[in-house]
Amino acid sequence: MYGVPGISAFSAGLPSLAAGGPPPVSFDLPKNVYRFGEQTLWSTLFLAQGVAVANGVNRVFTTPLGQQGQGFGAALSVAETNLKEGGRIPSGIAFDAFGISVSVAHSALAGDTGPIATPIDTAVNIGDLNNVITNSVITWDFTQTQVDVCPTNLAGAGGGVFGALAATSGAAAAQQIGSMQNGNGSVWLYRKHPVALPGNSTFSILIRFGSRAPAIGASGSVAVRVVLLGYYKNVIEVA
Repeated sequence: MYGVPGISAFSAGLPSLAAGGPPPVSFDLPKNVYRFGEQTLWSTLFLAQGVAVANGVNRVFTTPLGQQGQGFGAALSVAETNLKEGGRIPSGIAFDAFGISVSVAHSALAGDTGPIATPIDTAVNIGDLNNVITNSVITWDFTQTQVDVCPTNLAGAGGGVFGALAATSGAAAAQQIGSMQNGNGSVWLYRKHPVALPGNSTFSILIRFGSRAPAIGASGSVAVRVVLLGYYKNVIEVA
């Protein structure tokens, strides 16, 4: 059965049909079909060991999947970004960003030559994490307009350096067990008005450091991943 149960064509003010006949349905096909959903877009910045970041402006969401950029020495994989085209929303898709997340990962290597999976559990590594979330801010860049969002410690799992460490003791050398992260707080949310990114629009996110930010420490490199949480609407044209 189609239609609304209990409402006849006659009672709805539509032309009367013979009892038991089909409901009145338009013979015209829809011109467009809309698909809605929730999705995240993410992009990552790589800061090599010892690199100076003070007064630096670093752009993310510009390098697409499979290409090299944003400080990385090799092509970006799906862990670093999911953009098919750098810096642009595809045609036929609109994206509304209602949240921004920032997380920090550490590599024991001086450059982008291997895994990014070292626990943030030493004074130097924690210092790098604290440097990023304390001395940088997040900014929208719409080519001719820039809009500051917030300090990084309020974006993504904001709130500052957070986690747990435990030191082993005994005959063996003491070791730190655990990891610190930018994880004591909520994602930065646009509570009333999401940021609208229409199809074909260009954008990027800037990670800007202040003048008092020290260089990345001597124990490895840092990767800063920015995630946009949002809704998408996809228009599918019907012939």
